[in-house]
Amino acid sequence: MQERTAMGIRRFGRINWLGTWTLLTREVRRFMNVWSQTVMAPLINAGLFLMIFTIAIGSQRGDVMGVPFMTFLTPGILTMTVIQNAFANTSSSLASAKVQGNIVDTLMPPLSAGELVAGYIGGAVARGALVAVVIAFGAALFLGVGMQSPIWVIAFVFLGSVLMGGLGMIAGIFANKFDQLSAISNFLVTPLAFLSGTFYSIEALPPALQTLSRANPFFYIIDGVRFGMIGVSDSSPWIGLAVVGFSCVAVLSLCWWWMRTGYRLKP
Repeated sequence: MQERTAMGIRRFGRINWLGTWTLLTREVRRFMNVWSQTVMAPLINAGLFLMIFTIAIGSQRGDVMGVPFMTFLTPGILTMTVIQNAFANTSSSLASAKVQGNIVDTLMPPLSAGELVAGYIGGAVARGALVAVVIAFGAALFLGVGMQSPIWVIAFVFLGSVLMGGLGMIAGIFANKFDQLSAISNFLVTPLAFLSGTFYSIEALPPALQTLSRANPFFYIIDGVRFGMIGVSDSSPWIGLAVVGFSCVAVLSLCWWWMRTGYRLKP
């Protein structure tokens, strides 16, 4: 079946499934080829966080929201690692392609803007999901932290990876140098991840800071995963689902537009 588009005839149909799958596969192979840096290093960092808190605070800190502190902390560490990896996957891929001058190899194939976005986001979701599965397995094995509601965990890990993959695309497209990309990660993504209830309940914050936290989509991702894993949360998971879902639509729309127009991608 032939589909006519503004650019001519697409012989493979309305959607280039093969091309999209090829881009997704390339993104997965890209981070798996250096798995010790892209997967193992974040997992070790998550384990170090949990070990340090266990040694320094775990036996002294009282319950948080009715559960032991380490049980409360585990979903936050898992989610923080997931969103950082999803962001890093798309941002580093696009920034590297721009700096090395081979971004044209991605833009020239017969892929629409939506297909390009889908391929990159698919890679981010795959990396985030892989990290989440391994950390969740370790948490269950060594800390006894299981899953109260796996559906909620899957939903928020997926949406969180989509959102952060989209933000990574925006950062990768906007940055022309690795220094700019590092600045975005260090001064925007990392503070928002740390100050979104990863290590504490926002109920412990002053009212003004609680309001700011509830305006941070990262808070709802972490809170939703925490609800799914241990059954407690600072807000309704349904509200979190709506906020994160709306944020995903807004971010992906901008990614699609920038891909469609070639903003900061084409000379």
